[in-house]
Amino acid sequence: MAGTRDVSGWRSRFPELGVEPLSIEPIVSGDLFELERERIFKRVWLKAGRVEELPEPGCFKVKRVDVAGTSVILIRGKDGTIRAFHNVCPHRGNRVIPETDNETFGKARADYLTCRFHGWVFDSTGAVRNVPSLEKFPPWFDQCDYGLKPVSCDVWEGFVFINLDPEPRQGLIDYLDGMASHFAGYPYHEGTAHYRYTAEFNCNWKVALNAFTEAYHVETIHANTLPWYAKIDHEDLKFFGPHRTSTLYMRLVEGAKVAEPAPIDGLALRIMQNSPRQRFVMDKLPADINPDRRGNFLFELPTFFPNFMIHVYSGGGGDPGMLYFTHQFWPLAVDKTLWETTRYWRTAANASEYFAIAYANAIHRNAHLEDTATMEDTFAGLQSGVLEHMPLMDDEVMLRHQDQVWHEYMGLEKNRT
Repeated sequence: MAGTRDVSGWRSRFPELGVEPLSIEPIVSGDLFELERERIFKRVWLKAGRVEELPEPGCFKVKRVDVAGTSVILIRGKDGTIRAFHNVCPHRGNRVIPETDNETFGKARADYLTCRFHGWVFDSTGAVRNVPSLEKFPPWFDQCDYGLKPVSCDVWEGFVFINLDPEPRQGLIDYLDGMASHFAGYPYHEGTAHYRYTAEFNCNWKVALNAFTEAYHVETIHANTLPWYAKIDHEDLKFFGPHRTSTLYMRLVEGAKVAEPAPIDGLALRIMQNSPRQRFVMDKLPADINPDRRGNFLFELPTFFPNFMIHVYSGGGGDPGMLYFTHQFWPLAVDKTLWETTRYWRTAANASEYFAIAYANAIHRNAHLEDTATMEDTFAGLQSGVLEHMPLMDDEVMLRHQDQVWHEYMGLEKNRT
């Protein structure tokens, strides 16, 4: 006979999210994936870069957005403004900037971009500046009507967002809702040293996102790599429109001893803590993140709908001095996802700091390998047809919110079991 269980957690605080199992159909259905392209990824604001990637006028970045079947040019103009355009020449459809990877960087000469096919020239505002053999076009042709197709673009806290909808329903700040103020004011711009990893996984993008959206797995998956996370408390859950955030704290048990870090972990931590430039300063956290300034704060765990995460960090444990890290999960197909993750530190001032940063990055990379090692197996299991739904516990409530928001944007009635 089952005993009585405490239901005073998030289930009782957020009854609107329900307690029933979640259907796996949104994860495995090819038809729903095609609908996602149109109703989510072509309509909402998507993080596409950082302002530091475009430091000077003429600097550009091409971001491929496979889920929407396009790529987008981000370019800083002479006026300092970052604008976005479809990477499509309006003459015959050639890529204005050839793509070398998922992200391509460069600098326009004298503020001009030239299509290599027929030599049409555009400036950083998207306007046509030269059409070779213009006199041979029909009388009705007006080159002013054939500039680069603009993409809505805006910047928040140094993060560059785009919206592929020709007429976005909301501006960026309105879309971010309370997340805009909750995460405002952190020194993101100081993260001038960064390490970036990308990988493609044979799984649906929501499987990848869900793996990083809860802390239930930490005590098992990361028991060896991150032993200081062995006992954590998942608190301060907040919903802001379609977005969500929560906080992870190291669990403090009266009388229990906190595990000592391994010698090399301790060395890296001491190097960063003794550096006025690198050490974590609690007061730099935004006011609403760890508002009581608890010393056992680990990091903030948010999801910006649909596919972007920023982890504002304590700089302790196995990641001394790290300012923040990000994840983004880009759908490539119903069964394929591109994962991008970047970790940001202040640039090392000496060899000791460089060692500490490189070592912490290696530990963090190993932890991510543990996270990502489950994704393909999870998707294969769900795809097998053995299961129809997933039961969730309290600390997986953020998955419930993601599922609810997904149904709302898709315009679908949630199937209550």
